[in-house]
Amino acid sequence: MLSKLTPRLGYIAGLLICVLLFAFALYLQYYEFQNPCPLCILQRIAFIALMVVFLVGAIHGPQKTGAAVYGALLVIIAVIGAGIATRHVWLQHLPKDRVPECGPGLNYMLNKFPLMQALEKVFRGSGECAEVGWTFLTFSIAEWSLVWFVLLGALAVIIAVVARKR
Repeated sequence: MLSKLTPRLGYIAGLLICVLLFAFALYLQYYEFQNPCPLCILQRIAFIALMVVFLVGAIHGPQKTGAAVYGALLVIIAVIGAGIATRHVWLQHLPKDRVPECGPGLNYMLNKFPLMQALEKVFRGSGECAEVGWTFLTFSIAEWSLVWFVLLGALAVIIAVVARKR
């Protein structure tokens, strides 16, 4: 199966996965009324960044060295996204008495605080980040995001390995 995979097809697959995940997030927000918390928004930004790199990779169709560069960039973004999702999952599994109070929204924090201070407050988490509204197969949105970040990072590595062997 991997012998039929070309780097371009791998990038297209990653792009399609990211587009579908982002479209599903928008569906959950606008049709299921699952409003995103600040950590959800940061995870969306990571998925958008992955989407952009997969798109550029699909258009460029790099070979060995280029695929390694794209792969490294994709893995870095996936690790950052997985880190955010891990923090989110951790907040969701805190005992009720240890959950932080709900805080202001991300837009408010970015407008009122310097970027680093706003991000520090976001990563500290809030009560809204600890809420689990939607689940599928017992996994929350944050848990599914973590799974997809790991899978997309693995796909990036596979693409780079396949390109190296060509």
